[in-house]
Order: sequence, then C-alpha cells, then structure tokens
Amino acid sequence: MKFLDGLLVAAFLFIVGSMLGWVLEVFFRRFFSAKKWINPGFLTGPYIPLYGFGLSLMFAISLIPIHTGYEWLDALLIILIMGAMMTVIEYIAGLIFIKGMKIKLWDYSKQWGNVQGIICPLFSFLWLLVAAGFYFLMNDPVLEAVKWFVNNMWFSFFVGLVMGVFLVDLGHSLGLATKIRKFAKDKQIVVHFERLKESIKEHAENFEEKHASFCFPFKSARKFAEELEGYAEKTLSELKERKKK
Repeated sequence: MKFLDGLLVAAFLFIVGSMLGWVLEVFFRRFFSAKKWINPGFLTGPYIPLYGFGLSLMFAISLIPIHTGYEWLDALLIILIMGAMMTVIEYIAGLIFIKGMKIKLWDYSKQWGNVQGIICPLFSFLWLLVAAGFYFLMNDPVLEAVKWFVNNMWFSFFVGLVMGVFLVDLGHSLGLATKIRKFAKDKQIVVHFERLKESIKEHAENFEEKHASFCFPFKSARKFAEELEGYAEKTLSELKERKKK
C-alpha cells in the first residue's frame, strides 16, 4: 500500500471510528451512566476522536502476525494488546485535557482503583470487551471495508469532505477550550465539560430560552463568559450543600 493510500485509509478509519464511538457514547450515557440524552465528547458534531484513533490502532494491531502455535492464545494476546492500547489512549487524552486545558471530559474519581480520575480497572475491562468485539465481530467487516475503499478511491472525496467539517468543528471547539482554560486558571478549578453543558441547558430551560440543544449544547442567549460564571456559581453552591450534609 502506497504512503498516500495509507494516509487515506487512516483518515477513513478515523472518521468511521469517531462517528461510531459517538453513537456508542450517546446510548451508553442514555441507558447506563447519565440516564439522559447527552451530546458526548469535546466536539459539537458526531465525532469522538478517541474512538477514531482507537479503531485505526486496533485495525493496525490486528494485522500484526502473532503465531504462538495456539489460535486461542494468538487471539487473547491481540485482544489484550488492543485493550491496553485503548486504556493508554484514554489516559493520554484525559491528561492532555486536564493538565493542558483544565477540562474534564469524563471523571472516574468515584471508581475503584482509578488513576487521577482518568482511567480505572472497570473501564479498562470495558475496553477489553470492545477489543474482543472488534476482533471477533468487526475485524473482517472492517478489513473488507478497507479493501473496498482502496479499490474505490473516488470515495476519498467524501472522506475529505467529512474531515474538513471535522477540522472546522475542531477549530471552533478549541476556541471554546481556550476560553475555558483561561477561566479555569483564573478560578483555579478544573471545568467538568458535561456539567457545563448541563448548566447552560438548565439556565435556558429556567428562563424559557430556546437556545441550548442536543446538537448545539453551547448555544446560549448569554455570553459564554457569563455561562462559565453561572457554571462556577452552581458548582460552588453544590459543594456547599454537600458539606452541610
């Protein structure tokens, strides 16, 4: 495979993985964690880059020739490598956001054995299940999709189009992150991204504003700085209530 073809395949897998991961997170939050419909992740659109990188890496790992003489052991080793790699990606992503941007996209601090609230044994186990699902259920379909893509490079136009929209979304979200980072440093706090979304939504509902929505959680009648102040006040009030209890 030529270098350019390899880049296009990586972009193709990244987009597919990012979108599938977004759908997975939407339903996971609705039925298991938050119990409500939430637009997950850092971006406004239906992308979660962690899953995009994850799908690309799992596909690459699946191509590594491992021959121990036992088929079950080969499969186990590949699944363990995939699961460990997903945990590493999650940790690096969490560290970048918390340390670099003062933003928490997720919080495992209440989970047993967690490391800095970024990774924990429970979700590392879930990543192993995802890796096993990929190996046994998705590996062949993804391989066939990649073969089809390589033989139909005209589809790269659509991949490039979606990637362009993704990059615009990324630029917009990084702009918001810059404002959040400055606010968080001034207040000496770490902003919980999903709680900020909820704060904006609650304010809009309380004042009957039809601005914040599932697709545009940061759209508001107030300035973003005012939304951040509202989030900080709400968080401080909740902390005081917990101390009283």
